[in-house]
Amino acid sequence: MEKVQSSLKKIASFTVDHTRLMPGMYISRVDGDVVTYDLRFCRPNHPPFMETPAIHTIEHLFATLARNSEMSGDVIYFGPMGCRTGFYLLMRNPDHAAVIGLVKRITEDIAGWESGIPGTTPEECGNYLEHDLAGARQWAERFLTVISHWDVNMLNY
Repeated sequence: MEKVQSSLKKIASFTVDHTRLMPGMYISRVDGDVVTYDLRFCRPNHPPFMETPAIHTIEHLFATLARNSEMSGDVIYFGPMGCRTGFYLLMRNPDHAAVIGLVKRITEDIAGWESGIPGTTPEECGNYLEHDLAGARQWAERFLTVISHWDVNMLNY
């Protein structure tokens, strides 16, 4: 196993210095016409980290809202980071300014969300009981204060 591990190339996200990374929105990588955005809701290695039920709710809301937006045809994926500090948003052929605007609008919608959470029946979700709308709203509010002034010049780590 040690021989295999020593021959593995380091993936791009492990080359980012997480000791210096702050909350915000960044371009994580570009693969052809697909851009991966790093939506960093909290500072790595500095608790508190996002709670799983709040992450799960943000995932359901953000993915649903993004796939119902004017950019729905370009949304590839939205999902959480295992470290519980944020999310990845993958977009095809993005206009960075438009994606920033989309993220701001969706984050604002989540911060004020009062309706039900989409996709929370046993038929629709593999862990349908583990959601926290109040927690999701709080994290969205925190992230919104960070990205409210974000622009394309701030997308680099």
